[in-house]
Amino acid sequence: MRILCIGDIVGKPGRQAFLELVPGLRERLDLDFVIVNGENAAGGFGLTPPIADQLLQGGADAITSGNHVLSKKELEPYLATSERLLRPANWPPGTPGRGATVLPARTGQPVGVVNLQGLVFMEALDCPFRRGKAILDELRERTPILLVDFHAEATAEKVAFAHFVDGIASAVVGTHTHVQTADERILPGGTAFICDMGMTGPYHSVIGMNPDIIVEKFVYKLPRRFEVAGDDAVLCGALVDVDEETGRASSIERIREPAGGKGDR
Repeated sequence: MRILCIGDIVGKPGRQAFLELVPGLRERLDLDFVIVNGENAAGGFGLTPPIADQLLQGGADAITSGNHVLSKKELEPYLATSERLLRPANWPPGTPGRGATVLPARTGQPVGVVNLQGLVFMEALDCPFRRGKAILDELRERTPILLVDFHAEATAEKVAFAHFVDGIASAVVGTHTHVQTADERILPGGTAFICDMGMTGPYHSVIGMNPDIIVEKFVYKLPRRFEVAGDDAVLCGALVDVDEETGRASSIERIREPAGGKGDR
């Protein structure tokens, strides 16, 4: 099974890149399943129901998220009922939405998707290691193909979690920092891993935002409202091949596709 995991969509440029590129990637790469992190798809912070629907209709099988997903309050009822949009599973009990789901791939094979948020340099939440392992063990009774979006700041936390669930998860892909890392690998137990898949959004930016505004904030320490940068968008992610019977990954490859042009694989 071929699975494309796509890094954080940032604003309108990121959405446009996703909608432009994913249909062609599905055909060219013979994809069976696509997941995308959509927590910054609405103006650079949060997600709205119409944008979530746009991403699902435009080629995403599942949408994961992170700490910014509820920046738009109107998403709460949608998140509470959707089976294809996830929020981190280690958020407090009673928070709207779900942290894991099982959905059919193009082949009909069920695919489990889990969303977790790290703790280092982020909010105090339930332990993503214990919570994530418990969910994976439960989902493994339904399918061997299990994907984890680990939304976190610290690279060490992401790497440690991947080793913790090696041989249980098919893939652990990192999101949140918006910078694609070059550490993709298959761990000894068969789990594919990359610290961060990168960002789907404006290339000439500071992690998706207007660089002039961000530089000014760093230099002068003045409060500034962040703005999404221009339209020169790039789609970043990871292509993972998984054995449908065992759930073990056989390969992971970084993907970088500029909108309107040929990309790097």
